[in-house]
Amino acid sequence: MPAAPVRTCPLCGLRFSNLPLLELHIREDHPRRERRPGREDDNPADTSDSAGKAGDGSSTGAAELGQQPVRLAAGAGSPPDLRAETMKTAISGRPAGPPGTIGVETMKAIVQDDYGTAAEDVLRLAETARPAIGDEEVLVRVRAASVDRGTWHLMAGLAYPMRLAGFGFRAPKALNPGRSFAGMVESVGKQVTGFVPGDEVYGTCDGSFAPYARARAGRIASKPGNLSFEQAAAVPVSALTALQAVRRARVWAGQKMLIIGASGGVGTFAVQIAKAFGAEVAGVCSAGKADMVRSVGADYVIDYTREDFADGEHRYDVILDIGGGNGLSHLRRALTPRGKLVMVGGETGGRWLGGMDRQLRAHLLFPLVSQQLSTFIASENSADLAILRDLLESGKITPVIDRTYPLSQTPAAIRHVQEGRARGKVVITI
Repeated sequence: MPAAPVRTCPLCGLRFSNLPLLELHIREDHPRRERRPGREDDNPADTSDSAGKAGDGSSTGAAELGQQPVRLAAGAGSPPDLRAETMKTAISGRPAGPPGTIGVETMKAIVQDDYGTAAEDVLRLAETARPAIGDEEVLVRVRAASVDRGTWHLMAGLAYPMRLAGFGFRAPKALNPGRSFAGMVESVGKQVTGFVPGDEVYGTCDGSFAPYARARAGRIASKPGNLSFEQAAAVPVSALTALQAVRRARVWAGQKMLIIGASGGVGTFAVQIAKAFGAEVAGVCSAGKADMVRSVGADYVIDYTREDFADGEHRYDVILDIGGGNGLSHLRRALTPRGKLVMVGGETGGRWLGGMDRQLRAHLLFPLVSQQLSTFIASENSADLAILRDLLESGKITPVIDRTYPLSQTPAAIRHVQEGRARGKVVITI
């Protein structure tokens, strides 16, 4: 039999695979709501209307699935086949996906509709469609993901210039702010070579806080064979940043290197990579994290609560500033006259520049001083992931995992990192 035509709601654009479901959606949903479902002004806690209907045997509106997906399954009003179909078409309060997603299985994933600084306020676990892939993309079955400081920035939409860089101006474009992942290839696009279903891979993708995610083939690589999925998920964003920062500093054997923020995700990898390059490394962190920083290879540890790394007694050939809280003049005092400073981000909390003012001043000052002052934006690419795989499999570097959280506790994991309590990486198991 020919496939039934897709029906589109004229009021909100949601698509349905049969006419009875469309009629149910219009009859039950639109008389009560005119706003786009799933947005901030549709408070999922305000269920007085829908709860009353469920109690007297009425069916729950399709647009409320993203807010209360479990309640629909328990409802007695809708015929079983309509309930099942609704789970496949009315997706987490977002417009229905491309035609290829209609009627396919859904997944329970972390969903974000609006920007916000508190993870518990803007992230929720909801039913949504598996992503569709393009010809040059790979669908991956995510086994684990990880959190970094960039996760919070993507979630909050801060600093504001990042919204103009393609992440979404008024609301995030991605399903959720997850980037790093490790998992297995589920399917590949027509133009993808080098990967087949079943391959174990790691890298970056769009929306990794989900059972399935879409990834570009040029941003993934074969997973290190000696790592678990949880360990491999801790690598991509943080280790790529560390590798490229050390490479930019052109570190060589015997140089004295200071790493500020040595206890975080990027810092723990940077210490190990710098040691692999033969540098003598001093790490800056709090006293409670000193033993961990020593354990990954730091020759010296400076407790920033008791000591000033720029006291004039010690000077360094290279400074890698990951913490982002030190002024440019303070950093330069700890450099040798021809030393190199590489700044990785900035965490001043500013909404417009977010610490990037230091980088701007460094670019203006660089031509006037003998020291080399630089910054960079990390590149997500498979070539560097392959280099990291070799370092990991040889034992020269290893992920440091602070703790793991289940998918449902992703907001708590992001808060743990944002509050500065993490020692190494925080991983989400899926």
